[in-house]
Amino acid sequence: MRVPESLQDLAYSETVRFLRKPKSVTRILAGVFSLVIFSSLLTDGYQNKTESSQLYCVLKGNSTACSFAVGAGFLAFLSCLVFLTLDAHESRIASTRFKTAFQLLDFIVAVVWTGVWFLGFFFLVGQWRNSKQKHFLLGSSSAKAAITFAFFSIAVWVFQAYLALQGLRSDVPVPYKRSLDEGGVVLNTISPPSATSQINVPTAGPNSLSYTSSTISPYLSASKGPRLTMMPDD
Repeated sequence: MRVPESLQDLAYSETVRFLRKPKSVTRILAGVFSLVIFSSLLTDGYQNKTESSQLYCVLKGNSTACSFAVGAGFLAFLSCLVFLTLDAHESRIASTRFKTAFQLLDFIVAVVWTGVWFLGFFFLVGQWRNSKQKHFLLGSSSAKAAITFAFFSIAVWVFQAYLALQGLRSDVPVPYKRSLDEGGVVLNTISPPSATSQINVPTAGPNSLSYTSSTISPYLSASKGPRLTMMPDD
């Protein structure tokens, strides 16, 4: 089966190639995981107990646990969108220092989110184990989804930190290296002007004129012409 040329062009387009990069795939996965975490607890994370109409967090009734998962998931989702946008315009950045600063910031953010989800995973698990599921009619599936994708987020952000570190190592600037190289090239290409040059000057004879090659100074701007001699009358 032959693929139409339009689909082939789409497969090799700049947008598709950008989305197929490991860094882009990792950011998209991290964003999707964060979206699942905060949306699941935001919609079904607060339920009422069987004997009361007041809403409580399904994680042991601790509102701090639900607020942490919702807030961290939302901020992580925004972080993925921002860095994905910056990645799309990275090729337009001409400054080497700005690229290095961007790679360093990417690495720091990835390490921070790795630590946040690592601690958050164990915090959510501890709250879920100590909670009594019978007190709530709904919300258990949302809590399990948040805990599961919090664990997956750890691996994704670790890989994102690794990619950022690799990019930082491959883009280490050498201060003033380009200026020194250009200065060496200029000094090597400058040569003193030649003191002499070969030109032809005419010499005079009694019956004919001939030209010989002689070496004169380049500061000589004019040459002497042929002389006229008077022949005596018989």
